[in-house]
Amino acid sequence: MAEFPAATAVVLHDAGAANQVIAWIDAGLIPGDRVLAEGPAAELWHASARPPLRAGLDAMLDGAALLVTGTGWQSDLEHRARCHARARGLPNLAALDHWVNYRERFVRNGETVLPDGLLVADPEAEAMASAIFPDLPVTRMPGLYLQREVAAVRAAEAASDRAPEGVLAVLEPARDDWGRGVDGTFQALDALVAFWGALGLPRGCGLRLRPHPSDPPGRYDAWCAANRALGPTISVETSLAADIASAAHVVGLSSYAMVVALAAGRDTVSILPPWAPPCPLPHAGLRHLRDCVGVPA
Repeated sequence: MAEFPAATAVVLHDAGAANQVIAWIDAGLIPGDRVLAEGPAAELWHASARPPLRAGLDAMLDGAALLVTGTGWQSDLEHRARCHARARGLPNLAALDHWVNYRERFVRNGETVLPDGLLVADPEAEAMASAIFPDLPVTRMPGLYLQREVAAVRAAEAASDRAPEGVLAVLEPARDDWGRGVDGTFQALDALVAFWGALGLPRGCGLRLRPHPSDPPGRYDAWCAANRALGPTISVETSLAADIASAAHVVGLSSYAMVVALAAGRDTVSILPPWAPPCPLPHAGLRHLRDCVGVPA
């Protein structure tokens, strides 16, 4: 495992890599007194008692011996940090998350700025990163964030007096309609209903929808009303761990919540319909609706 100098600077924005890096900081694997975080990463940082965040990219890099960044899409903060590090001759490492679009993460406005090395948290990411970036060293760090999420599920299971039952749908924005004029998230939900039996899901077991944090209130009300036969309910103010702990089956598109469910031992299925791009999650044991139904793409 990599060793990080005391003067390690950390720059984070999107939640995916930030969750991983913050878990390493909390465990003492990466120093955490020189951190600049904005957006979702700043919210995650402030969720627990941690050192104050730094302000000003150049000032934060002054005197640094190493830079660690996330690799998010929602801003160019981490990209700019890597550019500044390159201009200073400062070595930098980038943390990859979620097994998708690895090369594109390092491109802004046609400019590609690769780090000096990559940090990953699981064997699947290690294999993908090594194949995509054969000239960059890839360091596998402990999967502490996933371990923490699974531990929360175990604690919720222990606190419950009911066995897991029913189906939990962990939802996310599809960001595409795959040429069909219907929001992709609802296409996936409709595919779940259409192929419920083919997926081996028991009738009458109940369906619970967990909206994505970005979903507006009431987004799924009309869909639930149109599918009353399944008795769908919507998760409100319940933790992800508690929702997974209460479910026997977990379905979704391609979210990290599905990885947590799979690691917690739940039957986990990607319900992306056959005509959508394949689910990018590479994990063994994950089932795919497209493999369970004989519908051409």
